[in-house]
Amino acid sequence: MKRKAMSMAAGLIVAGLALSKVTLAQEIKVGVLHSLSGTMAISETTLKDTILMMIEAQNKKGGLLGKKLVPVVVDPASNWPLFAEKAAQLLEKDKVAVVFGCWTSVSRKSVLPVFEKDDGLLFYPVQYEGEESSKNVIYTGAAPNQQAIPAVDYLMTDVGVKRWVLEGTDYVYPRTTNKILEAYLKFKGVKAEDISINYTPFGFSDWQTRVAAIKKFGSAGKKTAVVSTINGDANVPFYKELGNQKISAEDIPVVAFSVGEEELSGLDAKPLVGQLAAWNYFESIKTPANTAFIEEWHNFIKNPKRTTNDPMEAHYIGFNLWVKAVEKAKSTDVEKVLAVLPGLETPNLTGGTAKVLPNHHITKPVYIGEVKANGQFNVVWKSAAEIPGEAWSHYLPGSKDIIADWVTLKCGNYNKVTKTCSGQNYK
Repeated sequence: MKRKAMSMAAGLIVAGLALSKVTLAQEIKVGVLHSLSGTMAISETTLKDTILMMIEAQNKKGGLLGKKLVPVVVDPASNWPLFAEKAAQLLEKDKVAVVFGCWTSVSRKSVLPVFEKDDGLLFYPVQYEGEESSKNVIYTGAAPNQQAIPAVDYLMTDVGVKRWVLEGTDYVYPRTTNKILEAYLKFKGVKAEDISINYTPFGFSDWQTRVAAIKKFGSAGKKTAVVSTINGDANVPFYKELGNQKISAEDIPVVAFSVGEEELSGLDAKPLVGQLAAWNYFESIKTPANTAFIEEWHNFIKNPKRTTNDPMEAHYIGFNLWVKAVEKAKSTDVEKVLAVLPGLETPNLTGGTAKVLPNHHITKPVYIGEVKANGQFNVVWKSAAEIPGEAWSHYLPGSKDIIADWVTLKCGNYNKVTKTCSGQNYK
C-alpha cells in the first residue's frame, strides 16, 4: 500500500507538471516597459494601464490564437540604463512575445541593441526625432514630419511668427528635433539671430530666469513663439511660471510636442488658455470610436476624471496592429509577425486609418489644438489626410539621401546615392 501511495503521488506530480506545461503553452506573454516611478511616471504610468486594458479586452474576446494574454509589467524607473536591463529580462527570462514601451528617446536608444540582439519586437508609442528605423521596432508615435514640421508651418502661416524659441529638455529627442527645426527654419528664410535654442535637465523646476529670458527675446518687435520639447514633470513648473510672468498665448504662443491632457490635468489650465499643442489625437475629437474608447478607459480605470491622450491612442493602434499581425501569421514568432506587419491597417480613434509602412512607421493625421480652461483642447487646424511617417529628415545634410525600407531593401538606413545599406541604426 505504501508503494501504491508513493506511485499515486508520483503520478499526481507528473500530471501537475504536465498541466503546468499545458497552461504555459496556452499563454502569450506581453511585455510592458514603462516608467512607473521617477520623473517620467507622470506620463508613462497611463500607458502601462492602457496596455493592461487592451489585454483585458482581448482576453474577453477569447484571447489570441486561442491563448490567454498575460502581461509582464516591469518598472525601469526613469533610469535609462535600467531600461536595457528590464528589456533583456522581458526578452531573455520572461520570453515575452512582444513589448509595448518606452517614452523618451534616450530610453528607446538604450533598449534598441537589446531588441536587435535578441530579435524582440517593440511597439514605441511616442512622438520622436526620427533619424532611425530598426527592423525590431514599430514606431506608432509621430515622426517630425507628422508633428514638428506641421506645427512650425502653422505658426508661420496662420499666426505670423517671425522669431523662434526652441526650448527643450536636454536629451536626444529635443536636440535632434531642434536640429531639424533649425535647418527647416533657415530653409524657410529665418535668420540665425531670430532663433534661440535652450536646454534644461530632466525634472527642471526653477524656470523664473529662463522664462524671463524668453520674454525678453520676444520683446524685439517681431511675433515670437516657443516650440517646446520640454518633457515629463518639468512641464508643470514651466507653465506655472509662464502664468506667473503673465505671458499669454496672444503675447508669446507656446506649441508643445509633449504636453497633452494628462499633463494639463495636474495644473490650473486657465492661465494657459490659447496655448497650443501639436498631436495626432485629442480626447476632445468626437468620433464613435473615440467615444467608445473613452468610455472603456473610464470603466477600466474606475475614474471618470482620468483623461486620454495621444500616446494612449498610439498604443491602441499598435496593440491592434500586433493582434492583426499575429492572427495573419498564425504565430507570435517575431520574424513571422514582422513579415506581415507592413501594409496592415487598423482604424485610429479620430475617424481615419493607420497603416504600417515599409519603414516601420505608420500613417497619422496631424492636429493643432488650443488649451481650454478645462484642460482639454480645441482643434484649430488639422491635416487634410493621414501623413506617412518619414524615418529620415529631408533637411539634414546627412539624412536627405537616406530612406528606410524593410520590405524590398531590407534596410533601415539605405543611401539612395551610393546604393549602400548602413545596417541597423541606433548609435
